[in-house]
Amino acid sequence: MSAMTEPKLIAGNANKPLAQAIARRMTLHRGSMVKLVEARVERFNDQEIFVEVYENVRGEDMFIIQPTSNPANDNLMELLIIADALKRSSAARITAVIPYFGYARQDRRAKARTPISAKLVANLITEAGIDRVLTLDLHATQIQGFFDIPVDNLYAAPIFSLDVLHMFKDCLSDLMVVSPDVGGVARARELAKRIGAPLSIVDKRREKAGDVAEMTVIGDVRGKTCIIVDDICDTAGTLCKAAEVLTEAGATEVHSYITHGVLSGPAVDRIKNSVMKSLVITDSIEATDAVKAATNIRIVPTAPMFAQAILNTWNGTSVSSLFDMETLTPIYEGLYPHK
Repeated sequence: MSAMTEPKLIAGNANKPLAQAIARRMTLHRGSMVKLVEARVERFNDQEIFVEVYENVRGEDMFIIQPTSNPANDNLMELLIIADALKRSSAARITAVIPYFGYARQDRRAKARTPISAKLVANLITEAGIDRVLTLDLHATQIQGFFDIPVDNLYAAPIFSLDVLHMFKDCLSDLMVVSPDVGGVARARELAKRIGAPLSIVDKRREKAGDVAEMTVIGDVRGKTCIIVDDICDTAGTLCKAAEVLTEAGATEVHSYITHGVLSGPAVDRIKNSVMKSLVITDSIEATDAVKAATNIRIVPTAPMFAQAILNTWNGTSVSSLFDMETLTPIYEGLYPHK
């Protein structure tokens, strides 16, 4: 990119607080004011989406901050239409910053006559004129291969590691990281390695989506403070059941670290009434009032990491450096003071 260009941020309606937090953080990093580009993202009476960008973006390096969370279809269309508006306004490069990538759970054909919706969404994003994607904890990392444009997939594990080391500093030897299913072992192992804790697995047999029939703990969790790690918490049925099974197996406490707090339907009530001591989520999805009011749900910010990732993308430096706790520690110094 030309040295004369500046990174410019624009946001849809999916998570304005996160977009504003990223802009503030970039202002702090750069020492010069970074604001969201003024734009109008509205709906006609029939709910068609209309976008008008009020600032000149010709030749600019544009970053659209828009998770495709609930309502997934509306937020996805906002992303695509904003991209089209920027492309037709001669933006030099368009990066979609998608903190939560919707439809990621439909990444393969598990049964006959079913779609691979994650691939369809990847095609839509590419065809809309978006040049690259920046996201967080894809449900399956191979989704990056669905795109024919560069994809940077950030990880919450380094942030969670800093939080765990800060919150559980007096009982690190008693920690046990738990994967709530076999498919999430790699994610749980990554956190376990970062904090120096052993790993356990809750093996589950699911009869149908959203219904867990049986769970078995693999590993000895007696006397341990268990930390469940996963990427998505939707209805919280699996999570709360896993916490119960771990408690019955002898765990002294159960805490959970989940990247994307979808928390639909009865999720918040289930968590409030669960044996879990706490659930930690990121702000990749804007929290509802019910989530904010829940005393055992805590939100950690991703804005410092996304702000640095955007700056690294803009100036052509490494984004993968943000996978290291050593890089994130100074960025999160205000939250987790380094001693």
